Amino acid sequence: MKIIIVKNSAAGGKKASELFKQAYNDGARVFGLATGSTPITTYECLVKSDIDFSDCISINLDEYVGLKSTDPQSYRYYMEKNLFIAKPFKKSFLPKGDALDAVEEVQRYDKVIEDNPIDLQLLGIGRNGHIGFNEPGSSFKLKTHKVALTDSTIEANARFFENEQDVPKFAYSMGIGSIMKSKSIILEAFGEDKAEAIAKMVKGPLSEACPASVLQEHDNVTVIIDEAAAIKLS
Repeated sequence: MKIIIVKNSAAGGKKASELFKQAYNDGARVFGLATGSTPITTYECLVKSDIDFSDCISINLDEYVGLKSTDPQSYRYYMEKNLFIAKPFKKSFLPKGDALDAVEEVQRYDKVIEDNPIDLQLLGIGRNGHIGFNEPGSSFKLKTHKVALTDSTIEANARFFENEQDVPKFAYSMGIGSIMKSKSIILEAFGEDKAEAIAKMVKGPLSEACPASVLQEHDNVTVIIDEAAAIKLS
C-alpha cells in the first residue's frame, strides 16, 4: 500500500488524475468510478486533461435503490454532470436504481463486472470504513448486492438532500470481492473526519468491522490523503 500525503483535496485530485493518465498510457481501458464529494477534484482535473475516454468503459461502484437515472440525486446524474458530459466513455455502466427485480439487477451487474475486468478502481472511504456501500460487517467475498445503509451513512449523505428523510435507505453496491479483483486501486480521503477510518484501514487489523482494511491484502493500492486525514498515522 503506497500512501501519498497532499496539502488538500485539490492537490489530491491532481495526483489522482495523473495516475489515471499513467494507467491509460499503460493500456488501462476499464475504469471503476466512485461518487460523492471526495472524487470531485479528480473529475475536475480529468475534464481538463487531454485523456480521451471514448475507447474506454466505466463501471460505477453503486447506486441508490429507488431513484431513476434522471433523478438529480442519482449517481448516474452525478456522473453525467461531473464527468461524462465532458468526457464520454464508449460504455458507462451503473446499477439501475429503479430496477423492478433486485435479484436480476444484482446478477446483471455481476455479469458486467465479469465481462469487463477493471484495470483501475477509484474509491473513497466512509467515516465507518465502508468502501462502496459495503458497510461494516460486509463479507470480504461479496459480489454485487442490495444493502441497507447504516444510520451513519444516511446521515453523511443527508447534506445532498433537502431532508434527511429523503435519503434512500438502500443501495446497490459492487461487493468487496469484486473490488479486490481490480488490477489497481486508488483510494482518496480528505478531512479530519476520515482520519480514524484511514488509521484503521492502514494500521488496524484485517477485519470486516472496517471493510477498507481488506485493501491491506491487495498488491497495488495507492492511498491519496490530505494532512488532516493523515493525523492518526504515525
